Amino acid sequence: MKPATSPIPSFYLYGEAQRTVEKDFVHVESLDDRSRPSEWTIQPHLHRDLHHLILICEGGGAMRADDVICRFTSPALLLVPSGMVHGFQWFAESRGWVISFADSYYATLVERDPDLAPLFRTAAAIVLDNDDCLAIERHVSQLMLELGWIGPAQHSAVEAEILAIMVRSVRRAKLARIEGDAQGRHAAIVAHLRARIDQRFRLRETVDVHARALGVSATALRLACARVGGVSPAAMLDQRAMLEARRLLLYTKLTINQVGYAIGIEDPAYFSRFFTRHAGQTPRSYRASSERP
Repeated sequence: MKPATSPIPSFYLYGEAQRTVEKDFVHVESLDDRSRPSEWTIQPHLHRDLHHLILICEGGGAMRADDVICRFTSPALLLVPSGMVHGFQWFAESRGWVISFADSYYATLVERDPDLAPLFRTAAAIVLDNDDCLAIERHVSQLMLELGWIGPAQHSAVEAEILAIMVRSVRRAKLARIEGDAQGRHAAIVAHLRARIDQRFRLRETVDVHARALGVSATALRLACARVGGVSPAAMLDQRAMLEARRLLLYTKLTINQVGYAIGIEDPAYFSRFFTRHAGQTPRSYRASSERP
């Protein structure tokens, strides 16, 4: 029988029960608020509808994002997309800020300026210089002030500070810009495909089925994926299934066969071949050899 839900902890904010996120939700807190009580360790978890921007002004640590471990020292800016399993081991007395905001809020900003779209395609640790860090921290401080009171044009003031932080992030990371109407259309197709895959990857639907659901031809879908992501739609389907398989192997006690069922592969032998082809090792070996922060 397939597991009904993922056993990976899902929170609203860390340690808080999952609930609906308001479409314009923005929250800021110091790194100290939740990390010190947990002895500077944040256990692996996910947020289904929240992205994180984490500014590290002092200290550092290690971030686990799905099956990748990233080590960093200050000054740095960490990007954590919604839906990604992540955890942290901070150096004691690290100092910084955690900005959380709704995926729906980010989507409205990207709709107006597609240059922001690359920010949360994957987790990242951006190396900052001291000037960048000081500038971003000033924006964070102003953002906290705006969130702490109700005044004229508060929504615009909050958005101005969020945008200023995102713009510095995009430019510092030298992320590729999305330019031109054609490229924008390709990006929109791929974004819709990613969303559909995320909801339905366990069904193991074909590329043709996804293309029809999105209202484009299979050829147009392949072209958009190649232009925007450099991969085929079939590869994107396999990547999402592998992402879930790695998560379940790392963060749950499901059996190997149950992990296969959870990603829509009911034949254990086929799941083993599928995983080995993509990961270069069997599911059992991957689980046994994976390092934890």
